[in-house]
Amino acid sequence: MRKKQVIRVRDVMKEQFGTVQGMDTIKSALAKLLEIRAKCLVVEKRHDDDEYGILLVSDIARKVIARDRPPERVNVYEIMAKPVISVDPGMDIRYCARLFDRFDISHAPVIEGGRVVGLVSFSDLVLKGLVAATADQE
Repeated sequence: MRKKQVIRVRDVMKEQFGTVQGMDTIKSALAKLLEIRAKCLVVEKRHDDDEYGILLVSDIARKVIARDRPPERVNVYEIMAKPVISVDPGMDIRYCARLFDRFDISHAPVIEGGRVVGLVSFSDLVLKGLVAATADQE
C-alpha cells in the first residue's frame, strides 16, 4: 500500500498578496485589486492587539454595488470581514478545504509567527493542490 502524499497549504498558497488599511476607501482598494489582479486584500492590523481582516470582491459587490453606495465614500472597515479565519502553512489542504466548507469561506490568510505569509483560496486548493496530487499518481 502506497502512502498518500500530503500537500500542505504552503505548497499552494499565494505568497504575493495585497494589503489595505481599514480607513482606506473602497475606491482605493479597487485600484489596488486591479493593479495586482487579485480577488481579495488583507486588511492590516491597526496595533498589536488588533486582528487581521479580509476584503473580498464579493463583499464590494454585495455591500457597495448592490446597495448603490459610492465607493469613494465607503471605508474598507465598513464592509470587511474581521476577525478572519486563518490557516497555518503546514495544514494539509484536505483539512483546509473542510475548514472552508464548514465556515462557508473561500479565502483565508496564511499566518505564521503572528504575521501573514500568504493567502489561500479554494481555487489554489483545487488548481495547485489537487492537480499536483493527481499528476503525481500518473
